[in-house]
Order: sequence, then structure tokens, then C-alpha cells
Amino acid sequence: MALTLQFPYRYRVGILLYFLILITYLDRTTISLVGVRVKAAFHLSNTQFGYVLGAFALAYALFEVPSALLGDRWGQRKVFLRIVIWWSVFTALTGAVNGFVSLIIVRFLFGMGEAGAYPNSTGTICRWFPKSETSRGVAMFSMGSSSGAAIAPLIVVPIAVAFGWRAPFFVNALLGICWVVVCYRWFRNHPGEMQQITVAEKEFIECNRRFISHHTGFSWRVAFRKPMLWVLIAAYFCVQWANYFFVAWMPNYLQEGKHFSEQEMKMTTSWLFVFATVSAFLSGFFSDWLIRKKGVRLARRLIGVVSFSIMAVMVLISAESSNHLIVALCLMAAYFFQSPNVINSFASCVEMGGDRAGTLAGIMNFFGQTGAFLMSIFFGRIVDLSGSFDAPQFLMAGVLLAGALLWIRLDVTKGIN
Repeated sequence: MALTLQFPYRYRVGILLYFLILITYLDRTTISLVGVRVKAAFHLSNTQFGYVLGAFALAYALFEVPSALLGDRWGQRKVFLRIVIWWSVFTALTGAVNGFVSLIIVRFLFGMGEAGAYPNSTGTICRWFPKSETSRGVAMFSMGSSSGAAIAPLIVVPIAVAFGWRAPFFVNALLGICWVVVCYRWFRNHPGEMQQITVAEKEFIECNRRFISHHTGFSWRVAFRKPMLWVLIAAYFCVQWANYFFVAWMPNYLQEGKHFSEQEMKMTTSWLFVFATVSAFLSGFFSDWLIRKKGVRLARRLIGVVSFSIMAVMVLISAESSNHLIVALCLMAAYFFQSPNVINSFASCVEMGGDRAGTLAGIMNFFGQTGAFLMSIFFGRIVDLSGSFDAPQFLMAGVLLAGALLWIRLDVTKGIN
């Protein structure tokens, strides 16, 4: 009876993770929202700005797996505290750089610090949520990415206009420190370690979750001999290639490529991520429902193939159009289907990895962030060589179609152990 009368404690944990990811995306999109101002301040070309964006993605990729391994070994709480303190420091230092080289160094160190947020959130879902709510749990923290990116233009652009492009980075750093205080005082790794949780909910979670505590090491040789692991990470490479356009390059694309005003860019970016937040919320419930109806293997495949295919079509239409309304609507529609892709991928890590979900998510996100790194570099380079901001979009559409083909092959019922 207590389980039905009180707000489930695991959902409170989901809300904490939601704000964690919200702040990460608020931080990482700030550089893009003030990108035109930063380029003007330091006289950067599109290629150089691509290196700035790529520095974060490269560091994020390199340190994703070590951070995930530590989370699975030590528990996510310690790793969360390290992650957020580190990134808050280097978010603030981004506002203090004095040129191209220092900007690249600070953004690299920022990416190093932020690495592991998603894998450790995935590991937390494995420990705190029953199997039947896997997609719902992943959706709770995934909503934070689009929410953070949605409110970022409304916070960052006005502050940058009023106080200069450096000021938003200092504000973001303070938000991170506030999250650290809450995590340190309240969050614990397991339901049994939380004093306020009801006995009924604790037993419900521990009897139905995928997490099984053991002391055996992670076998890299066994994991990488599994064909489905390679299909999953290749598909997520395609997910993050597209995602990094929206998170890192889209504000510049709209202003310099499609000739949006700064105000038009701000509102388009904000609404795009608002709709993505709604999509993430709906995707969690829809995925769990579809799995009950069709089984986990078919449900995951359908979501992956359909969402990738629609994204590819929308990106192509936006690239061919010069109408601001059509461009905005197509990009919003494309990113609406990005959230199901992300949730599908991280929920698959829970299903394929079990108690190694965090580590598997780290491996997957390493390859995903490699795609983000390459996209950030190639986008700027292709623009400088072709003189067109639309040229890289055709490549992105091809990557998205490749992702759809990969999901036809993926079978999440085949684990990595």
C-alpha cells in the first residue's frame, strides 16, 4: 500500500539525474550559442571553431570508458561528484580564455571532466529501476539533455547580450556546484542505502532490477567478440554524429548558413529542444508499452529504424529549403526523433549489459563521441572548402540512413557477458 500512496523514490532519483543531464547540456551548448561572438572575438575560421568543438568531443570520448568503469566498480555517487566538480571548474575557465589555443585546451579539459555522465546515469537506472521501467528510467534523465538545451538560449543569449559572451560560463559553473551539494547530501548508490525509501519499494526494485552484484572482472575479450556490440556502437556513432550538429553547429548553421537573426536562432533552438523534451517523455512510456506488445527485440528495431529514417528525410528537406519556417520545422521534426534514438540506445545497454550497463554505455558512448568529434571537424572543414553550410547536411543524411540499416540487424536480447 505504501508503494502506491507515496511518490516512488526511484522517480526522485530519476529527477536528480534529469537535472544532472540538464546542466551538462546547458554547459555544452553555451559555446555554440555564443559561437558567432567567440569567432569574432578571436577571429576564428569555421575550421578553427570546429577544432574548438571537437576538442570537447575528443576528450569526452577518450575518458568515457574509464569513468564508466569506475562507476560500475565504486558506485555512481563518487563518480558523479568528481564529474560535476571538474566540469564546473572548466566551464568557468572557458569564460577566462584569451585566445584560440587556450580555448582548445580548456574545452578539452572540460570534456575530460564531463565524460561519464550518461554511462553512470545508465548504471544508476540499472540499480534503481525494475526491468519493466528501463526505457522510462532512461527517458527521465534523457529529458534533461533537451530541457537543458531548450532553456540554454533563453538564459545564455540574454546574459551574453547584456554582459558579454564570457558571463554565461560563470553562471553555469555555479549551477553545477549547487547540484553537487544536493548529490552529496542526499543521493546513494542503492535503494537499501536510502533511509527514507519504503521497504515495499526497496524490495520491489531489488527483486526486479537487472543489476546483480558480483566481483568478477569485465572481460573485454568476451565483450568485443559479440557481433551485436559492434552493431550497437556503430549505430550510436550515427546517433551522435547527428546529435552534435544540433548541439554544437546548429546555431551557427542557422545564422550564417540560413541567415536567421540572433533572435530567430534563439527561438528556433529553444523550441526545437522543447519538442525534444516532450519526445523523450513520450518515448519512455511508448517504448515500454511497445516492448510489452511486440517483445524487446522487435520493439527496439522498429524504434531505431523509423526514427533514423524520418530524421534523414527531414535533414534533406531543411538543407534544400531557404524558407526560414520550413527549415525550422524540419529541424524540429528531425530532432523530435533524435530522443527515441538516444533512449533506445541506452536502454539497450541495460538490456544487453545487465549489471555492466554503465560500462557498456561508456563503450557505446566512446564510439558515439568519436562520431561527434569527426562531425564537428568535418562540418567546419566542408563549409570552408565548399562555401556552403548545406553541404555537410547531405553527409549527415547518409549517416542517418546507415544508422537505420544497422538497427535492422541489432538484436538486444544477445548480451555481452
